[in-house]
Amino acid sequence: MSRLLQGKTALITGASRGIGRRIVERFAEEGANVAFTYLSSVEKGQALEEELQRFGTKVKGYRSNAADYAAAEELVSAVTVDFGALDIVVNNAGITRDGLLMRMSEEQWDEVLNSNLKSVFNLTKAASRPMMKQKSGVFINMSSVVGVKGNAGQSNYSASKAGIIGFTKSIAQELASRNIRSNAIAPGFISTEMTDVLPENVTSEWIKNIPLKRMGETSDVANVAVFLASDLSAYVNGQVISVCGGMTT
Repeated sequence: MSRLLQGKTALITGASRGIGRRIVERFAEEGANVAFTYLSSVEKGQALEEELQRFGTKVKGYRSNAADYAAAEELVSAVTVDFGALDIVVNNAGITRDGLLMRMSEEQWDEVLNSNLKSVFNLTKAASRPMMKQKSGVFINMSSVVGVKGNAGQSNYSASKAGIIGFTKSIAQELASRNIRSNAIAPGFISTEMTDVLPENVTSEWIKNIPLKRMGETSDVANVAVFLASDLSAYVNGQVISVCGGMTT
């Protein structure tokens, strides 16, 4: 049985846990050769590389900081040498440094914008070169519902995720003539290690505002990523797909 990403090579950043990890798993399940990055979670990254060997595709983890321009260039070069091609890039790396604007430091602002938004520029610019030569490629950029509607106490995070949407739409127009597509995913309230530590009263308040009345799972996001990475979405370009249970409806 043919798998949706058979023979494709994908690079996923920030993939040692949460949504990124599930995307790596789903891509490998669908036949993709997968390169992924981690930064601080070294043991988790190494364990994931070993675990995914069971799918019979090539999987390799790289310790790399997507927010570093030179490191992004080196990463893409390494991946194209190790795998021989680069067909799909999922810009998933990101952080939060929440706080009200009046209490937010310049460092907190810069750190989030660099990690979340500049990283997308870095990887997209580096990866677009081999994609332009092969005249095909897919970029999937991880935004957020707060990039669409904002959220108090997350002005830095919201700005970075809104910036990703504008960047995605612009790149979709710039690179379409080379058969390179660029789309964004905007997850809502997804169950991950980060949300597991939230108090129950906080999660219940969030769920009240979700028409489907439940948190999303990482697989809900990963399945959309598979669709956008595959030929099933060959005519989908410059779009933002919310995976939020109807929060932004």
